Amino acid sequence: MRILNFGSLNIDHVHRVDHIVRPGETISGRSLDVYAGGKGANQSVALARAGADVSHAGRVGEDGRWLLDKLNQAGVDVSLIEVDPDVRTGHAVIQVDGAGENAILLHGGANQTITPNQIDLALAGFGKGDLLLLQNEINHVPTLITAAADRGLPVCLNPAPMTAEVHDWPLNKVSLLIVNETEGEALCGEANPWEMLPKLIELTGGEVIVTLGGQGALYAGPGEAIHQPAIKTNVIDTTAAGDTFIGYYLARRAAGDPVEACLKTAATAAALCVAKAGAMDSIPSYTDHD
Repeated sequence: MRILNFGSLNIDHVHRVDHIVRPGETISGRSLDVYAGGKGANQSVALARAGADVSHAGRVGEDGRWLLDKLNQAGVDVSLIEVDPDVRTGHAVIQVDGAGENAILLHGGANQTITPNQIDLALAGFGKGDLLLLQNEINHVPTLITAAADRGLPVCLNPAPMTAEVHDWPLNKVSLLIVNETEGEALCGEANPWEMLPKLIELTGGEVIVTLGGQGALYAGPGEAIHQPAIKTNVIDTTAAGDTFIGYYLARRAAGDPVEACLKTAATAAALCVAKAGAMDSIPSYTDHD
């Protein structure tokens, strides 16, 4: 199975702070680092490092050409990424506190300039037996869902960051929905993760995963529900933990592993991720599990 990830590419500005800044407050940061990021790019790198055959489609400005080199070095096919000289690459301002928790401000930039023509060109090389992965940091996501479904291409959707528009998307064409607790509640109105599962399945008709941070993750599919506990670790930075989980889960499913094994591998990878600083650079390789 080949995986096409049509998603964001960002330049992350990570500020280390004593605490996340509050409204009206000015604080001094302890350090500033610049990393490659974006939920889409992070998930592509996680897929590649987990052993998947992954192509990334998206858009950057001239200032983001180095992101293509970064993904290519990780084993991601970048031939479907377009460079637009008229826009700036998307970027994120990320605060990380002493406990490893983060707060993120996004600027879409080139991620919001995807065109229908680019979508057609990217999907042309994929079909039945392949998979389309989407997040919510680019434009035209509903168009992508429908176009993929029309080609018989299963869709995995991670609607993050969650917005009101997601309610109007063709979610019934999504084969696998992956959300955290906040996103799941926003979609179905249920706060309890276990009660959330059947309501989310009603929306899609497919499989559902709800990630629970330090409590692990829940999976619901045909005739089964599984709780995967989080793997204990020393938390340094939670940035990209969810992206790592998603990439590893999908990569191992594509490799034919059973769901329960995929969940455990994904949880282990996420634990390795949060034990290091940064986003993309903190995503482990599959050999790190040994």
